[in-house]
Amino acid sequence: MDTPDNRPIDPQADADLQAVLDRALAGKPPDPEVARRVLERADRIRQEIVAKHGMLNAAVDLIREGRDEE
Repeated sequence: MDTPDNRPIDPQADADLQAVLDRALAGKPPDPEVARRVLERADRIRQEIVAKHGMLNAAVDLIREGRDEE
């Protein structure tokens, strides 16, 4: 499987996704080790986005837009 920009998906990330889905469908919480890897990967991706685009405050803009609408 590839991402929208044609980068292959990390096999570990794919396996972690499947493990989380399997546990969720069984009504169980994710395995702690899998959860740790997922959270670390998410943090790394977040840092890359901030480094590339700066801090994004989309929620603040949306709230301000909503307040202006009557």
